[in-house]
Order: sequence, then C-alpha cells, then structure tokens
Amino acid sequence: MDPNTLKALQGAAGAGGGGGVDIAIAHYTSPYVSVYPWSSGFGTKYSNPSTLPTSKGTSVAFSPDGADLAVAHYGSPYISVYPWNSGTGFGTKYANPSTLPAGKGRFTAFSPDGADLAVAHSTSPYISVYPWSSGFGTKYANPSTIPSSTGWGVAFSPNGAQIAVAHSNSPYISMYSWSSGFGGKYSNPGSLPAARCFCVAFSPNGALIAVGHGTSPYISVYPASGGFGGKYSNPSTTPTNDSEGVAFSPDGADLAVVHYTSPNVSVYPWSSGFGAKYANPSTLPPNVGEGVAFSPDGADLAVGHAGSPFVSVYPWSSGFGTKYANPSTLTGGTGMGIAFSPAAA
Repeated sequence: MDPNTLKALQGAAGAGGGGGVDIAIAHYTSPYVSVYPWSSGFGTKYSNPSTLPTSKGTSVAFSPDGADLAVAHYGSPYISVYPWNSGTGFGTKYANPSTLPAGKGRFTAFSPDGADLAVAHSTSPYISVYPWSSGFGTKYANPSTIPSSTGWGVAFSPNGAQIAVAHSNSPYISMYSWSSGFGGKYSNPGSLPAARCFCVAFSPNGALIAVGHGTSPYISVYPASGGFGGKYSNPSTTPTNDSEGVAFSPDGADLAVVHYTSPNVSVYPWSSGFGAKYANPSTLPPNVGEGVAFSPDGADLAVGHAGSPFVSVYPWSSGFGTKYANPSTLTGGTGMGIAFSPAAA
C-alpha cells in the first residue's frame, strides 16, 4: 500500500463495497496483478481481470475508499485502473487516459482524498498526474522543473499538499507543492541521497520523508514540513544493498525497507531517528526485496520479492512473527508493488 495514505485508509468506509481487507501484488509474469482476500492469511485468489495489464506489473494502489485499483506496468498504456469490490473482485477496466504516461510505468499512487492519480515513469517528464473520479481526467501540466531522469517512485503527503518523486539522477528526490496541480519545487535537501532513489514514503503524520536508494547507507530520512530538513543520522545497521521499497507502519513507530541482498528486508523502530534494527524474520524472503507494505491495522507486514513464493507476509508486533503460509495460487513471477486495501469502517 502507498504508505502516505494509511491513516486515511484506516478511516475509509466501505472497502470497495464488500467490507473485507484484500492484498494486491503487482508482478512480472502474466497476469501481472494478483489479489487475495486477507484475514491473518491468504484467502483464495480472486479471478484475473478480463483485460490484463499489458506487461510486467511494477506497482499497485487502492484508492482511499477502496473502490478502485490501479496497476502501473511496463507496456502501453503503462497504467491500468479497475473498479474494485472486496468480495467480487475486478470490474471492467476504465478507459485509458487521453494522454498516456510517456514510458514504462514504475509506480502509482492516489492522493489521500482520491481525487488525483500519479504515475512515475521511465521517459520525460518522468511523472504524470491525472484528476481521478471513476475515470481519468485531463493530465495536469508538467511541473516547471521536471525530475532529472526516470521516475521510480511517487508519494503524496498525508494532507495532500506535497508530492514527491524518487528518480535516477541528482538530486535523486524532488518534492513539489500540490493543489490540483504542481506548484513550485522545494529546494533540494542539503545532504542528498547517495545515489539514484528507487522509492519514497511520507510518515503517517507527514512530518518525515524516507527515500530508499542505491549506495550506502541505502536509506535516508528527512524532516518534511515545508520542505526538506536536515537528514537524520544513518541507522547503525544499514540495509545491505540497494533499497527498492520503504514503508512506515500506520502508527509511524516503525520503518520497513526492502533491499537487494539478504536478509532482503530490514525494519527499524522510529522515534526522532532510527532505533536498533529488529531481528530478521526466521524465514527470510528468498531473494531480492522489491515491495513492502504494512496492513491497515499494522498487525502484518508484506514483502514482495524475487524467488518463489514471490510474496511473504509476517505478523508484526515490534518484531517479526512466524511467516504466514503461502497463497495456494502463487503470483506469476517477481512480486513488485504490494498494497493492502482499506479497512472497513
């Protein structure tokens, strides 16, 4: 799930009309997106959408009311959105936007009020945002200062007043004011991330912004009120390689990072800085960590990864519990983005 909207999701009504919580995984092999009911374990996989995403699924996001499910993917149209009902599953795919994202969809996120949908992508302008109301509106104008290269991640702040894009080239992270369109770009952080940024997340209260990147320390966290503050000290035990996904817990007390090499996931207590890394799970994700999400109640932590079973979910309570059983029908290929649907009111 896009961690920026967790608080809003916890209070959202209806969960797409069915009242349950679901877990969605975007993945590299057909059908490119898989969704399961979730209740302290995987239920039976929902039927695939009648119109599949056209290529590798890279990111997935539920709208804050749970009524829609967006999938970013490699093949044109690069973003596919479906009505969603918890209980019945996918509806008929919405029409494509009239102006498509310019290249491979890397990440997608709804604004906290559900009125806008953003896609980070591989070709200039690297970020595209659309009004959303049961379908795509006309694409907003590009920011006056576009990200410098491939957009890998995008996140709205919890109050919807900022939008941040993680990208390949310096300054690696760009943050803009947002109000039904791009405002001015905030000044770059004084201490830049060490290399290209793959992912970005705001804390639930909007006070922090975390970015995962290549090159040690692989994770950087900044105060985010009115722009970037001074970078927090690095964790004493850093992730072991490129960080591909980052998520705060719903209460903001923990910060999870997935990365390229074993143990493939690292989680830290957070309280005005990194605490000592929690012990690794007893059953590690078997390969490169690509996506991470906490459940809406914070009781579970999901990791998308390379290597079968492609998704691993653990109970979470200030540490990893015993991994849940794999789904009876596995996803197709590397698990990339992960999202839990909103909790029913």
